[in-house]
Amino acid sequence: MELLLIVPVLLFSVVVHEVAHAWQALREGDTTARDLGRITLNPLPHLDPVGSLLVPLLLYFLPGDFLFGWAKPVPVNPRNYRNYRAGDIRVSLAGIVSNLCLVVLFALMIATLTALQGTPFFSGPIGANIALMATYGVFINLILAYFNLIPIPPLDGSHVLYHLLPPAAGARYREMGRYGVTLLFLTVVLFPGAFGTLLSPVFVAFSWIVGMVTG
Repeated sequence: MELLLIVPVLLFSVVVHEVAHAWQALREGDTTARDLGRITLNPLPHLDPVGSLLVPLLLYFLPGDFLFGWAKPVPVNPRNYRNYRAGDIRVSLAGIVSNLCLVVLFALMIATLTALQGTPFFSGPIGANIALMATYGVFINLILAYFNLIPIPPLDGSHVLYHLLPPAAGARYREMGRYGVTLLFLTVVLFPGAFGTLLSPVFVAFSWIVGMVTG
């Protein structure tokens, strides 16, 4: 039952993340994602069989409290941006900003449900499951935002660091993208405890947010 609550929230969150990239790319002057039908909340064009289904299921059954997933990366052509450097940074950060906005949205849902406790509908199992989904929404989106800030190519945070490096060093840095996510995923699988320590700020922020909206 718990998995049935987590998966829809995770899929919705990664889809919003990718739509934010596509929407910001369009604002910067690149129509690639729009032309391929990626500015939509319909999950089907965004789903990645590995990142959207297999990886979350695997992590759910592994020891530890880490849950992660991703959708198909949105195709963009930075050469179409009106300002390449600023556009690349804004498009990259748009996904992170969207997840932080979802953190606020789910936190407001929790606060509203807490205020409505005692009413017939929200005291029953339906209200409890909605509150649980909203709680997972806060946690999952904190992880997505934090994880994508890690400056390992091709994660979103790497685009910001790339533009701060000299051109030669930046080119070598971007070449890491062929191995970055694979190495990171192996670290999650082989050393879940160590990766949980790295994500300790997420757990602190999660506890603070939930405590604030339910207190």
